[in-house]
Amino acid sequence: MDKNIISHEAISSLCLELSMLFHAGVGTGDALTLLAEESDKAYGPMLAAMADQVDCGASLSAAMKETGRFPVYVCGLVEVGERAGRTEEALAALARYYEGRARLDRRIKSALLYPAVMLLLMLVVIAVLLVRVLPIFNDVYASLGGRLTGVAGGLLALGQVLDGAMPVLWVVLAALVALLAAFAALPAFREKVTGLWRGSRGDKGIARKMNDARLAQALAMGMASGMPLEEAVELASGLMEDVPQAKARCLDCRARLDRGERVSTAMKDSGLLPAGPCRLLELGQRGGAGDSAMEKIAAGLSEDSELALEEQVSRVEPALVLVCSILVGLILLSVMLPLMHIMSAIG
Repeated sequence: MDKNIISHEAISSLCLELSMLFHAGVGTGDALTLLAEESDKAYGPMLAAMADQVDCGASLSAAMKETGRFPVYVCGLVEVGERAGRTEEALAALARYYEGRARLDRRIKSALLYPAVMLLLMLVVIAVLLVRVLPIFNDVYASLGGRLTGVAGGLLALGQVLDGAMPVLWVVLAALVALLAAFAALPAFREKVTGLWRGSRGDKGIARKMNDARLAQALAMGMASGMPLEEAVELASGLMEDVPQAKARCLDCRARLDRGERVSTAMKDSGLLPAGPCRLLELGQRGGAGDSAMEKIAAGLSEDSELALEEQVSRVEPALVLVCSILVGLILLSVMLPLMHIMSAIG
């Protein structure tokens, strides 16, 4: 069976359809069978195999894990929902979450496509200026009894180096394009690359915000079902198997809670959640509305993570325009200013 991770759109659609069927009272095996009959060849066999496993006594989360095509977060949150008796709510939450992820992915692709094409064109323009245009100006200066010096001379030398290394650069460029194409077209390759990244830097910057949102959503699901906070934290740690740093934060928080530390102190000192949400959760628990407070925290952190990612992406295009414009302007000015001086001296 194809082990490629299925797309965010497919996960959202599948979870939504399952939650609707569960709400209508359809059993897990029958629901999977109905979806398998309506699905195309890409997902029909997978759903049929999951239905067979469920009919043999496996849980939905176990059947998902067995396929190898669902992210750890999906399998883990479904398992949390099953243990809490809220599978329908877990599936509905996953449908909303991955619908937002799919929408965000589309925005990111559209936002990055134009800057990427523009960067490629600007690099081509800069390479042509360095390799083809500057030597012509150097010949003009030589005919006038001068030569390119300073910045222009350095750029001319750089162009000569690039011209000599052009065969190697074409090979490197082809390899880079092939890697980018494989990353975009092959989900398995993309998952391996992102997995390596998550293992090293998957809990820093914007990734940290997204991990906080995932943890808060899992905690909200567990607390809404009446689980103690300690058990909800332990279950949430199981969702972060692909991010060792985030899982370590969960385990540290659980150990602090077991030692009797206050909720806000344990969460803040372990780094499980930011300080503000920790205080809000503690206030909610004191008022007997800890589950409602955690749901608000999860919604707020999810929105913050999406806004942070969109803001980061929105900075890419202006940065590329600025850098490329400066480079092209520097090349042209370094050539045209000496030429203007020579022409004024002749005139």
